[in-house]
Amino acid sequence: MLCYPFLAAAGVAQYSRGAGLVVGYLLLVAVSTCYLALVVATMRTAWRAYWWLLAVMAVLAVLVAPLARENTLILAAVIVPSAAARVGGRTASALVVLGAAACVAVPTLVPGWSTGPSWYYAVAVVFTALLVHAFSRTATANQQLREARAEVARLASEAERNRIARDLHDLLGHSLTAITVKSTLARKLAVSASPAALAELESVEQLSRQALADVRAAVSGYRDVTLAGELARGRELLRAAGVVADLPTACDVVPQERQELFGWVVREGVTNVVRHARAGRCAVELTATSVEVRDDGVGDQPRTGSGLDGLRARVTAAGGLLTAGPVQPCGWSLRVEASA
Repeated sequence: MLCYPFLAAAGVAQYSRGAGLVVGYLLLVAVSTCYLALVVATMRTAWRAYWWLLAVMAVLAVLVAPLARENTLILAAVIVPSAAARVGGRTASALVVLGAAACVAVPTLVPGWSTGPSWYYAVAVVFTALLVHAFSRTATANQQLREARAEVARLASEAERNRIARDLHDLLGHSLTAITVKSTLARKLAVSASPAALAELESVEQLSRQALADVRAAVSGYRDVTLAGELARGRELLRAAGVVADLPTACDVVPQERQELFGWVVREGVTNVVRHARAGRCAVELTATSVEVRDDGVGDQPRTGSGLDGLRARVTAAGGLLTAGPVQPCGWSLRVEASA
């Protein structure tokens, strides 16, 4: 499409002299520059700049028209398909038809221009529009293919993590649980043994319990945290604790890039409610930029610890803001505001 301004330049050379020739060439250079900026705006999905650039190109085409005359119509093969590519559908078809019709009619209506219809300009508009449409469909298909490949890779990675977590739980978890149970039984049976033997058995029991807790923590770390999963988990946890759960049934309002972070917030908030709040009701409120876990329990008790500290560090790393504290008339609130 960058060749079209050169065709318009032939008209400037044919119909203009002196300063008009220089001005015409400069205007066509500006048109080419705007088109290159249009391509950049498309790659960056800067659609507001896209429409401004199209408007500037249209104004430049009008300004160059007295200098290039009917040759200016070739610029319609740049402007009309670019506009049609953005609007799509029937509107795009109407734009192409109107642009082609204008290329046929305008030369016969403007004095001093060609006396016959410029069919080749109309053909250029239609052909370029079809070409741009084909390239657009190809680019869209390629983008969808890249997204599909990325999703397949993500699902494969998630499946592998879940497999490792399942193996850790099934193998080490079972063995460590058996060690814990047997060491507890052995300690009870060894009441008459020496104090040193009892101390060793108690040490084995403590080590096995700690190892079991570490395995469970590792398994939890391997599993992805999702907002939908944590809402479902939180609902069951609250129900088991006898707390009325007022949790959203869907999380579509939250952008995909914030769902994992909000899932951690819901996990920590609901866990704290069950452990510390002595609440009768717990509610979770979601927006596109924030999540809040609120209960009606004991609000004057500080709820600090490694879980909340770790969550604060995670939120800070993501550029968000965490606030936690008692609310009136009673209860506690954990709220995270994500960066815009």
